[in-house]
Amino acid sequence: MVGEIEKDRGLGMTSMRTRERLLERLSEKGISDVRVLEALRDIPRHLFLDEALASRAYEDLSLPIGNQQTISQPYIVARMTEILIQEERFTQKPLKNTLEIGTGCGYQAAILSLFSNKVTSIERIRSLHDKAKSNLDKLKIRNVSLIFGDAYDFLEEDKFDSILLAAAPEEVPEKILSSLINGGRLIAPVGNNKKQDLVLITKIDKENYKHERIEEVLFVPMLDGVID
Repeated sequence: MVGEIEKDRGLGMTSMRTRERLLERLSEKGISDVRVLEALRDIPRHLFLDEALASRAYEDLSLPIGNQQTISQPYIVARMTEILIQEERFTQKPLKNTLEIGTGCGYQAAILSLFSNKVTSIERIRSLHDKAKSNLDKLKIRNVSLIFGDAYDFLEEDKFDSILLAAAPEEVPEKILSSLINGGRLIAPVGNNKKQDLVLITKIDKENYKHERIEEVLFVPMLDGVID
């Protein structure tokens, strides 16, 4: 199915050899989980980009997707995913119920779908929400539920064992932290437009969390409100 879609687009720069070169670069940067490398090889990143940019899909760069938003750099996608699943190194689907904030074009959600039984992803910009739905439908990804809305107002009865923020709040909202189960893990860029750190937060119990700084990053800010 994926091969047929790629053939229709006729993009020579999306060959398996091109993808393998990206994996080599990611390995050199420290991505070591074979499951993650295979996911980035198998999910066709070029299908999540406008055709004018598709030939650059397997460069290790963030790229624009419209509305002043970007598709994250492959290294960052791989790094955040690897951190979320690192406690279960020998399980193909180590996550049960995952929340993503900032769907964008749907690429990170597609990667997460390979590792989680269920993914819920929230996007505040209607055109990107619609684009992500179209992209995931093309790839027949069925375990991702997309929500158009404001993550700051998000209310969900479900609890999540993993949460990924694809936009940077200055502080992770308490409402989002409280959506974690005990032992659950949240990976997020945290900071302002001058300095952001990728942070892993593990929920110990109702009132206690463990914070670990991973590395410096740069994401678009996590904003409130919706753009319909």
